[in-house]
Amino acid sequence: MKKTTLLYPALITLLAILTACSVSYSFNGSSINYDIVKTVSIDKFPIRCAYVWSPMEAMFYNTLSDAYNNKTKLQVLKRGGDLQLSGEITEYSQLNKSISSDGYAAQTQLKITVNVRFVNNTKHEEDFERQFSATAEYDSSQQLNAVQEQLVQEILDDITDQIFNATVANW
Repeated sequence: MKKTTLLYPALITLLAILTACSVSYSFNGSSINYDIVKTVSIDKFPIRCAYVWSPMEAMFYNTLSDAYNNKTKLQVLKRGGDLQLSGEITEYSQLNKSISSDGYAAQTQLKITVNVRFVNNTKHEEDFERQFSATAEYDSSQQLNAVQEQLVQEILDDITDQIFNATVANW
């Protein structure tokens, strides 16, 4: 009889401790103090390179805005955010990546480079200006305009991830 009377209080105490102590992790890819940082402003990134594919500017802006909307609780503004992103698309180029046995290009590489100016109005020591680049390859037997939209989106997704990690994923 004595064992059961001692066992019940111990079990109740153990259950109370286990339910009171819980750890939660959030893997949204950001390390933002939402008490201080509440907004991000993203400017349009104009194309400033010799070769231009005009839909790329809007695609980049939408991809970058979506990343901050989907991965953070920050409100995306056009101007005046606690975090500010601006810059330009500085390179859109093709390069023969590999040569086939007949001497012609077998693979072509598409490269995009974006220059980014980042300002953290709550912590200016994190401000930077940096270039981010990404590439994608396609078979040279295909015309660029047949695969361009898919490749550009793939590259912009990669560049956006790089920018996101450099600006708010400081872990």
